[in-house]
Amino acid sequence: MEELHPDVSSVILSEEDIKGVVTRLGAEISRDYAGKNPLVVAVLRGAFIFTADLMRSISVPCAVDFMAVSSYGDGVKSSGVVRIVKDLNTKIEGRDVIIAEDILDSGLTLSYLVKMLEGRGPNSVRVVAFAIKDIPGHTPAIQPDYVGTHVPNEFIVGYGLDYAERYRNLPYIGVLKPEVYTK
Repeated sequence: MEELHPDVSSVILSEEDIKGVVTRLGAEISRDYAGKNPLVVAVLRGAFIFTADLMRSISVPCAVDFMAVSSYGDGVKSSGVVRIVKDLNTKIEGRDVIIAEDILDSGLTLSYLVKMLEGRGPNSVRVVAFAIKDIPGHTPAIQPDYVGTHVPNEFIVGYGLDYAERYRNLPYIGVLKPEVYTK
């Protein structure tokens, strides 16, 4: 069992749980993209760890590129404004693109990103989300093509997920204690 960080109240997904989810997603993508060479686009910064693990679990040839979008800042709620901080270096016209996202809550940023990339003439744009946050009475603006798991409507950190650029390096996903982000 992992050592629990003092700012984390409980573990939602252990390292083993995470590995199982990523292995399953990699197998699904490998099956669906047999004979193709998809471009996996990591949405920085949160999805970089998930994307690295996912790439290792995909058995078909694939490439990777990175985008950074800003919609949160240091807060716990979306600012509502999406800015492209780092765009792709790869031309995606005629390519099969898979956007890798760490966690989907409102889906507004991801929905914007999909529409923007579709406007660049790719063969296809699909989305793989490591986790969907289950928010009662709320349906995300976009439904991913590949869903790793569902997580409760808590402020979670670890495995690339952060609060104010902290906790990304935790090997598990855990619930951040409210007193940490309500100070």
